[in-house]
Amino acid sequence: MLKHFVILSLLVLVGTWLAGCETDAQNTGLLGSGVGVGVAAIAGGEGSDLLIGAAIGGGAGYILGNESDKKKAQTRTDQQIADLRSEQNIVSVWITNSNGSQSEVKLRRSGSSYIGPRGEVYQKMPTEEELRQVYGF
Repeated sequence: MLKHFVILSLLVLVGTWLAGCETDAQNTGLLGSGVGVGVAAIAGGEGSDLLIGAAIGGGAGYILGNESDKKKAQTRTDQQIADLRSEQNIVSVWITNSNGSQSEVKLRRSGSSYIGPRGEVYQKMPTEEELRQVYGF
C-alpha cells in the first residue's frame, strides 16, 4: 500500500511540475488529487481506492479553484471598467508657452465643472489663457 501511495504521489508531483499550472483551478485540482491519494492511503486503500481518492480530491479542488478564478476575473473586469470611466472624464488642453513650446494640461470633468491638476475648480471649460496663467511659463 505504501508503495502505491509513493508512486501516485510522485506522479502527482511530476504532473504538477510538467503542467505549469496557470490558474487556481489547476493548482487546487492537482493539490486536491494529492490530498485525495493521501487520505485514501491513510484509510488503508489500495490500487483503485487511491485512484478514486485522487479523482475525488482533484474534482473538489478544481471546483474550489474555479470559483476563485471567477472572483479574480470579476475583480479585474470591475477595475478595468473603473479605469475606463476615469479615462473618459479626462480632457487634455494644450497651452502655448511664452517661448512657443506647448504644455499639456489634463483636466478632470466632474459634472459640469472641470478640476485642474492642482485641484483648482473651473465652473466651465477654462480658456487657454486661464490655464496659461497657472501652468504656462
